Amino acid sequence: MQFSHSDAIWQAFPELRAGALCADGIDAAADVEEAVAGFSAIAGARLAEAQESEFPEIQAWRRGFSRMGLKPTQYRSASEALLRRFRQECVLPRLHPLVDLCNAISLAFAIPVAVFDTKEIAGDLQVRHATGHETYLTFGGQSEHPEPDEVIFADGEGRAHARRWTNRQSGLSAVRETTRSVLIVAEALHAGAGEDTARLVATLAEALARHWPVTVATAALSRASSRFELEA
Repeated sequence: MQFSHSDAIWQAFPELRAGALCADGIDAAADVEEAVAGFSAIAGARLAEAQESEFPEIQAWRRGFSRMGLKPTQYRSASEALLRRFRQECVLPRLHPLVDLCNAISLAFAIPVAVFDTKEIAGDLQVRHATGHETYLTFGGQSEHPEPDEVIFADGEGRAHARRWTNRQSGLSAVRETTRSVLIVAEALHAGAGEDTARLVATLAEALARHWPVTVATAALSRASSRFELEA
């Protein structure tokens, strides 16, 4: 399995930098509360100084969404949505230890982090513009078709695993109790995105190793090095 961004995405967003990680050996029994509290505290300290809309990481995604023809305050990146909810409620709902950990790290870095169950991905996964014929499964079990030219995560069978890029993930490949192998992707558009996504992935790899007996592989993605071959 290969993860990549299309040439058209790199042409439209040359400032994009991404980090990817694949891990095998996940289960739903890990206790990540101490780690979640630590990363949440980092986000809380930053939010005490400024609202998330003022963060350069969030502002860059807002500009990116505007370039995609989306209203940034209607369609928020996943990291902005998490930070906004955390600022309002001071806590995020607990879903699965891995998802909880990734959400907390996303809060701390203000960078969107997507987690996919690789068993539910057919063939390769690519961030690309939609044709409009792809299918997308909501968390409520409804099937949708992305708009033509919408940026999606698409697999080899034309299934969209995320809509509006970092805005909305599919229920099809969401992490569940039976999940064992995952692909985790962090993407950023701000100045310094390469360094920050690399730090995020390194932090995540260390946290995974503390909580699960996992086998991990990582990659830093840019236009010059744009493909990540996942271990079988």
